[in-house]
Amino acid sequence: MRNPMGDLAELYQRHAQAAGRFAFLLTGDRMLAEDLVQDAFVRVVGRFHHLRVPGAFWTYLRRTIVNLHTSQLRHRRVERAYLEREGRAPSQTGPADLDDREDLWRAVLALPPRQRAAIVLRYYEDLSERDAADVLGCSTAAAKSLIARATEALRAQIGSELR
Repeated sequence: MRNPMGDLAELYQRHAQAAGRFAFLLTGDRMLAEDLVQDAFVRVVGRFHHLRVPGAFWTYLRRTIVNLHTSQLRHRRVERAYLEREGRAPSQTGPADLDDREDLWRAVLALPPRQRAAIVLRYYEDLSERDAADVLGCSTAAAKSLIARATEALRAQIGSELR
C-alpha cells in the first residue's frame, strides 16, 4: 500500500516551482505568490479525493491560484473602499521588487485581474485559448476577448510610454 503523505510530497515537489512562477506572474510579488501557492495547494489537496480527474492536479492547482488571487483582489478593494469611507488614505500596494525599467511588467501588472490572468496563462504558461478558458472558468470566446483586450491595453500603454 502506498503512503498518501509520500504522494502529497511528490505532488508538491512536482508542481511547487511552476505554481510559484505562475503566481508571481499574476501578482508581481514574491511573498504574495508564495502565500497563494501554499493556500492553493492546501485547498486542492484537501479536495484531492473529490477531484473528477485526479491526474489533472496541475490544472486544478492553477485554477485555484487564479481564484484565490481574484478573491484577494476583491477583498483589498473592499478594504480600500472602507478606508476611504472612514477618511483614511489607503495603503499603497504595488509590485515592490520589479525594476522600474521593466515597462512591460508594469503594464501587465496594471491590467485588470482577469485580463492579466488570461495573458499570463496564454503567453507565459503557453496554454491554448481553450485551456486558458478552462482555467479561467469561462468560454473560449470570453478568453479570446480577455486576451485581445489585454493585448490592446498593453500596446496602448507601452506605445504611450515610448512617445
